[in-house]
Amino acid sequence: MNDGKDKIALSGKSLEEISKFVKELGLPNYRAKQIHSWIYSKYADSFEQMSDLSKETRDLLNERATVGLLKLAHLEVSNDGTRKYLFQLPDGKMVESVLMSFDDRPSLSACVSSQVGCAVGCTFCATGFLGFKRNLCAQEIVDQVMSIQRESGKRISNIVYMGQGEPLLNTEEVIESIHRIRDSVGIGQRHITVSTSGIIPGIDQLAKEELQITLALSLHAPDSDTRDEIVPINKKFPVPELIESLERYYNKTGRRITIEYVLLAGVTDDPDQAVQLAELVRNLHCNINLIPYNPTRAKDGAVLYERPSMESQRRFKQLAESSGKTVTIRLERGTDINAACGQLHNSFIESGK
Repeated sequence: MNDGKDKIALSGKSLEEISKFVKELGLPNYRAKQIHSWIYSKYADSFEQMSDLSKETRDLLNERATVGLLKLAHLEVSNDGTRKYLFQLPDGKMVESVLMSFDDRPSLSACVSSQVGCAVGCTFCATGFLGFKRNLCAQEIVDQVMSIQRESGKRISNIVYMGQGEPLLNTEEVIESIHRIRDSVGIGQRHITVSTSGIIPGIDQLAKEELQITLALSLHAPDSDTRDEIVPINKKFPVPELIESLERYYNKTGRRITIEYVLLAGVTDDPDQAVQLAELVRNLHCNINLIPYNPTRAKDGAVLYERPSMESQRRFKQLAESSGKTVTIRLERGTDINAACGQLHNSFIESGK
């Protein structure tokens, strides 16, 4: 009897990979399409549910494979319906994902991780406290989506690569996962957003792929001095060069960019910075998304930054709108359940679970 250690997980794999596995089992190729459909269209979590497969086939699959790759280590549900997942990977490491719903629209969005931990080290992000462990493979990224759908029983409409990690330091696997999400999960590229702290080679690589996704830049400061302090990668990829890469991206893809900007009280919410931001992006095809800081704690328990007042947020928004761009203040979800990137993972480790 197979003890499960060498079983192959099928969720997150492409139809081509499932077809290859089915062939190795000596099964007809049409079985691959049936299995693929059960996993991706019907959210099956076991082979027993695949009723159009013979018992002999299901027994063989149970002997050699499993459906899911990830294991649910912990789940927290917010008062607003946000679901925060901590998944265990095959090697025992943990990664976070979030399912978000909104009152003003029926669509559901999933926030997925691309790495275990993160090497970028943005000072306001809880993931940075974890350090960088490793990249996720495409299957591990895709199975976050499918694990959420199997657990919730709900279909996801939008994907955002805004969880743990820097997607464009894992560009090849992220691109492959986007193709699988389109082809197998059935979510179109225009409903997928990839967020980066500003990795210029990765932005250029995405541009060459000409994907119809949305690229989001975590800018967070319009001037190099402030950005050097809170987004250290800026020292390698400074603001002027970063803006040039975004212009190249737009010229290649024709896709409008989202500028993400975190509002840290007394650090990035100054009116002068709003004016600088407006001037910086004036000629860029973009929208601006302001993110009021969700306070996180450092390892010693200290709160590093404060959330700006509503008055400060509104003033910053009004000044940023002088750019002629659409400026929004992000509607926050899950603030009562450690929903910011890395918070649940950190608290899980600290509790000794």
